[in-house]
Amino acid sequence: MKRPIVRVTAILGAATVLAAFFATNVRSGSKSFRSSAGPIEVSTIAHGLVHPWGLALLPDGRILVTERPGRFRIVSRDGDLSPPLKNVPEVWASGQGGLLDVVLDKSFAGNKTLYFCFAERAEGGGRTAVARATLGEDRLQDVEIIFRQEGPLSSGNHYGCRIAQADDGNLFVTLGEHFNHRDEAQNLANHLGKVIRIAPDGSVPADNPFVGRADAKPEIWSYGHRNEQGLGINPATGDLWEVEHGPRGGDEVNIIGKGKNYGWPVIGYGIDYDGAKIHASTAKEGMEQPVKYWVPSISPSGMAFYTGTLFPSWKGSLFTGALSGKMLVRLSLSGNEVTGEERLLEDLNERIRDIRQGPDGALWLLTDSTAGRLLRVSPAGK
Repeated sequence: MKRPIVRVTAILGAATVLAAFFATNVRSGSKSFRSSAGPIEVSTIAHGLVHPWGLALLPDGRILVTERPGRFRIVSRDGDLSPPLKNVPEVWASGQGGLLDVVLDKSFAGNKTLYFCFAERAEGGGRTAVARATLGEDRLQDVEIIFRQEGPLSSGNHYGCRIAQADDGNLFVTLGEHFNHRDEAQNLANHLGKVIRIAPDGSVPADNPFVGRADAKPEIWSYGHRNEQGLGINPATGDLWEVEHGPRGGDEVNIIGKGKNYGWPVIGYGIDYDGAKIHASTAKEGMEQPVKYWVPSISPSGMAFYTGTLFPSWKGSLFTGALSGKMLVRLSLSGNEVTGEERLLEDLNERIRDIRQGPDGALWLLTDSTAGRLLRVSPAGK
């Protein structure tokens, strides 16, 4: 019984630290917005971030943020930005590529390990790479690249690059189809347009669905994806959920199953940017349907299942940011069914790149621009 007690104490401690962080941050500006949960307050905790992409809440109340040009920054408890951390691998900051997602290992409090993904330059283009490291005072330590995407290279688009860690420690990672190579999403002989599953050291779990097949990459968990910008494990069911960008219309929310085919570009609900037809149809036997799709597109990015108590009526909801839609989206769920949608913070007029739930129950957002911000969302006055 000691382990659960320690875990709860650690969570409560982190929540207290974050509450103190917010209360003492005199530099924070705040604005109130309407919502189904009553007035909500959006507070600027840090600003001056250049295209921030991923965030991780550290146990001591500080927040680790990636900037797409290739920098890790730490936001202190008073909202100050650290200098860029040292020893970050070189990234290919071109187009949509650069330093992208970051997650903390489930045992981070003890081992200081984190995982991150980024666009890596290769001869003739770029590819998604995954690395692990330990977090030092002002630098990354023991940096090791544990996975490199194989297949036709990107000219700067559709890297995917979200990470989720399962309870068994294995990592799920989204890999885009590089825009110009969309048909490769159906090709199991490369990693384009796939969700992969790897061990924390980059090795292949023996129970992956395509292990032992000569015509398939063993890391593949699912395929037929376009550009997956959100990934998370539903704590209510243990299922892996994903959001991905369609072209003009057809953004999707999917529940990811082992070995399943999600159809891109054979099926879908959008059209090409020039108005041309892409898909043969919206459905085909052997290909999975999304649990939610958007026409027109909102460009969903980031994902968080809400389990906190600050917003009691939102418990069990799924949140995602929206880039072209410039809003925060809340999806109400009943089991594996999306039962409703609420569009929030539209008056903020910001591209929302990432969203995480803090241990205090507040929501933490990153806005994507050359003057990006770290925001905290809470009930008004809390």
